[in-house]
Amino acid sequence: MTRGLAAAFSPSAPKPRRCSPPKQLLLSRRLAPNGLTAYSIAKRKGFEGIVAKDSDSLYEERRSRKWLKVKVHQEEEFVIGGFTAPAGARKHMGALLLGAYSGNNLSFVGKVGTGFNEQTLAELAKAFRPLIRSSPPFVQPPREKNVTWLEPRLVAQIAFQEWTADQKLRQPVFLGLRDDKEASEVVLGKRP
Repeated sequence: MTRGLAAAFSPSAPKPRRCSPPKQLLLSRRLAPNGLTAYSIAKRKGFEGIVAKDSDSLYEERRSRKWLKVKVHQEEEFVIGGFTAPAGARKHMGALLLGAYSGNNLSFVGKVGTGFNEQTLAELAKAFRPLIRSSPPFVQPPREKNVTWLEPRLVAQIAFQEWTADQKLRQPVFLGLRDDKEASEVVLGKRP
């Protein structure tokens, strides 16, 4: 913790200064009085998140429990087209290489390296063994080192923050395999 940050949280720190919001700060329309409803609306409209504020609190120029930033996460399924080699203490694999179909072409949409535990990694490695192939399944494969390519048959459920400008996943997290979806059903749709 930096000295300045430690001083801000010490018992002898001055009380937060109450101030009027700057003229550039505009109050937006309230999505809904209920937080879960507001979150659902934000998700449906493709917002990055919501700011939840205690309606009785004043603006403070610091973080507080009276003003909370709540990020909206999206979820979709993607085809697994390969994986990178593990690094450090991790076993079996590093990150999964993900894609979705546009016509007959599998387009690379990003990689996911979080959301796994040791058991999940071992189970995935076992499921991947019969699917190993020598060439990439993607029309434009990613430039990754130490990749094991797979037949594009398995589908993963992925949570992510948003799509980047170049149509890649931002902050993806592996949630699990989907055995109720065929890889051919995973298609690229229109993005916000």
